[in-house]
Amino acid sequence: MKYAGRGENKSPEFEFHWTLGPNSAAAPENLQSYAVILHDTENSSNKTTTDTLHWSAFNIPATAKGLPEGLGKGDLPDGTRNGPGIANRGGNPGAYFGPGAGPGPIHHYVFEFYALDTKIDLPANTTRDALLKAMDGHVIGKAAWFGRFHAQPQ
Repeated sequence: MKYAGRGENKSPEFEFHWTLGPNSAAAPENLQSYAVILHDTENSSNKTTTDTLHWSAFNIPATAKGLPEGLGKGDLPDGTRNGPGIANRGGNPGAYFGPGAGPGPIHHYVFEFYALDTKIDLPANTTRDALLKAMDGHVIGKAAWFGRFHAQPQ
């Protein structure tokens, strides 16, 4: 519940590690930034095939070793930009918005992490489609973390 939208709504801490097969590896020399996208794979938005985007952040510096718990909202001093997501509507600065399962017994959430060979030149109020299009052709690493959230606390 600490990371849930109806709990403390804090973003979790993540560490970035590079591996090649089972071995640790150095980050690629052309690494310029990271991006993260959190979405609920169970929902369909506006009768489309698009699921619910909870949060995104991009232009996380290549020097970052991870993300701290409770990442701030809006544009951060290190250049990280909170992008499209539930909390970035109506002119509000983007911010983390954690799982908050709606109808149904269980919702599955995915944190997708992208390593990019570029920085993204988009405003914080961009769309998910524009963010993905800007990243296309620049992904040099990707990882995902999956979790599930019960509609009613267990």
